[in-house]
Amino acid sequence: MTAPNSPGPDLRGRALSIAAEALAWTWTLLAGGGGLVLLVTRGPWPPTNGWFALFSGIAACPLTAKLFLHYVGVPLSGRTRFTVALLFIVAGKIALQFWR
Repeated sequence: MTAPNSPGPDLRGRALSIAAEALAWTWTLLAGGGGLVLLVTRGPWPPTNGWFALFSGIAACPLTAKLFLHYVGVPLSGRTRFTVALLFIVAGKIALQFWR
């Protein structure tokens, strides 16, 4: 039970949702934008961290989830997007170890 003047569960849930959305957009801009910069400055071949960072940013993007729901009909949770984004980064680190 909450006190009369304290924020209720709905307000906390909404604040958490807004924070998660902001974090997703931040990751999209930093990882996706950074990956794009790496691709422009170092070129697309041989594979660089730019590809993996770019795809990680795309996977985390809230717009990707909305487009996926609209065109494929499958909802993507924030947890799913975060996991895929993290897997792209890990896969990139592993792939570049073998590529060198």
